[in-house]
Amino acid sequence: MKKQKHIVTVGGGTGTFTLLRGLKKYPVRLTAVVSMADDGGSTGALRDQYGVLPPGDIRRALVALSESSRGLRELFAFRFSKGDFHNHTFGNLFLAALEKITGSFSEAIDEASRILNVRGEVVPVTLDNVRLSARLADGHIIRGEHNIDVPKKGFSGAPIKEVWLSPKAKINPKAAKALRSADIIIIGPGDMYTSIIPNLLVSGVSQAIRRSKAKKVYVGSLMTKFGETHSFSAPDFISEIERYVGEGTLDVAVFNKKRPSPTALRRYAAKRSKFVDPSALSRSSKKPRVLLADLLKEENFLVRHDEKKLARLLVSLL
Repeated sequence: MKKQKHIVTVGGGTGTFTLLRGLKKYPVRLTAVVSMADDGGSTGALRDQYGVLPPGDIRRALVALSESSRGLRELFAFRFSKGDFHNHTFGNLFLAALEKITGSFSEAIDEASRILNVRGEVVPVTLDNVRLSARLADGHIIRGEHNIDVPKKGFSGAPIKEVWLSPKAKINPKAAKALRSADIIIIGPGDMYTSIIPNLLVSGVSQAIRRSKAKKVYVGSLMTKFGETHSFSAPDFISEIERYVGEGTLDVAVFNKKRPSPTALRRYAAKRSKFVDPSALSRSSKKPRVLLADLLKEENFLVRHDEKKLARLLVSLL
């Protein structure tokens, strides 16, 4: 029997959710290595009140890979709108409770994976309790993933110069094993400094990616994001990833080439966000090789990657 190809994704948030939903339809082995820096909303409250590891991005990945009924998937994504559980998702509460019962976040994920009939494996990049900080070009320091993700009123607009984890974290052995055995490693899509790079800051991750014999692929963002990448061009996305993972590590960089509708662009411009125009990318033989494709999905003027188009292109690289 032919051995299934092993795809390992590195990221977090909505980008990883979209990617995994597309990839799970293919006959491949899937491992999602997920960021553990989230500290906003329901996740932040559970971290502060109960001392658990952040469940939010893990929960999204589990739901994305679940092959259980739609009702069960919706239950894990359900968010309470009022009362004592206001703004908490059921899945976050469930994972926090399982961690307390089992005494292990890894065991909590394994149990939730069985309940949700997850196709593949969801692996936290680290099991250390970490917080993300950023230093801006003007010298200001922002502490907390949520504060970096959603800039506070009065934010100067100065670009991010450096991000780091406190305390320093070491790679989860399961993540190291997955990266080592991968046929292809997909970094992104997702927010640069709050979903992708927090993984690369964990000691051992960039080294494991570089040493892996896998093909290394970066999926670029569709739009810039105020507070993180508002001053970025398409080449800046690649160079910033390689700054953390190592220059020359990436084999392929994938970018969307279809421009969103004028109405969508106007709405995003109001949030100081613009289309990542890939025309400035070099198509030379130098690594990484650039692949441009129509990967856009626009619903109600919300710009997202099309999970089917993206998955089809990435699986073709195998």
